[in-house]
Amino acid sequence: MRRYGKHTDEDDIRSRPNRKGNRPRTHIRPKHEDAAEGMVLTVDRGRLTCLVEDRVVMAMKARELGRKAAVVGDRVALVGDLSGKKDTLARIVRIEERSSVLRRTADDDDPFERVVVANADQLAIVTALADPEPRPRLIDRCLVAAFDGGLEPLLVMTKSDLAPPDKLLELYGALDIPYVVTSREELADGGAADRVREQLYGRVTAFVGHSGVGKTTLVNALVPEERRRSTGHVNAVTGRGRHTTTSALALPLTEVDGWVIDTPGVRSFGLAHIDPSRVIHAFPDLESGTEGCPRACSHDEQDCALDEWVAQGHADPARLYSLRRLLATRERTEGD
Repeated sequence: MRRYGKHTDEDDIRSRPNRKGNRPRTHIRPKHEDAAEGMVLTVDRGRLTCLVEDRVVMAMKARELGRKAAVVGDRVALVGDLSGKKDTLARIVRIEERSSVLRRTADDDDPFERVVVANADQLAIVTALADPEPRPRLIDRCLVAAFDGGLEPLLVMTKSDLAPPDKLLELYGALDIPYVVTSREELADGGAADRVREQLYGRVTAFVGHSGVGKTTLVNALVPEERRRSTGHVNAVTGRGRHTTTSALALPLTEVDGWVIDTPGVRSFGLAHIDPSRVIHAFPDLESGTEGCPRACSHDEQDCALDEWVAQGHADPARLYSLRRLLATRERTEGD
């Protein structure tokens, strides 16, 4: 009779014989030094579409990566079938170090951050001047996420035929953000795409904006449908043969040697993950003035050294106001 619990001895333990030819398990992971380099173009239900040289390859994450997830824009190492043929699947065995990350949370009470895009150089924040009305709080939040993640912001204002851009430009003038103003007519005839394209040379640019601002229309103008088909049916990874901006998608801009990353429309942009101390790095003219600040200074309190720094003429007061307005977005909702 077999015994269990505290009366169990080594004779009661079943052991699997090490048959001839079986290799013992090891904790040493393969280095995959011969892995091919690729870029993640889109992610859909555990399947990642990657560009490997001139081929579009379907892949899945290797088990050895654990919980680490690859996102659009990631530079990855792949092994396995890299032919790109139908019904083939490669494995992503390594995610290279990221130069930047665009992150967000569902809301300000959500501790779980989501990396939306990796390795983008620029964040194009698309907003309509009317229909729908501009949402400065959402723009502020996108700016904070860009500054925190190491992306340079670009403001793209659409529908200037319905309202002038003056008020919005005045609000963000002190931040010295590059901008492009477009109208619906220019979107239709291609003029808007040409002006936006001038800001995209040699860069990876993620586009973000809420529903109705014209973001997808602009992306479609930048990357016509025939260009999308030429990328090897990248759209098919959504499972319906087309891209519906339910997930981010990277598209090449060969004429300017750049990339456009179209992201899903956002209704909110949570900043629960943001460390306010990192946002100051986007304000080099103010950063030097923080040396006299108390520890863990919020830069909006009575003992903040920035007030004296600005009073001495080292920086424009409008810059300090802009910094504090951006930092305060973590305490306000977009509708405030």
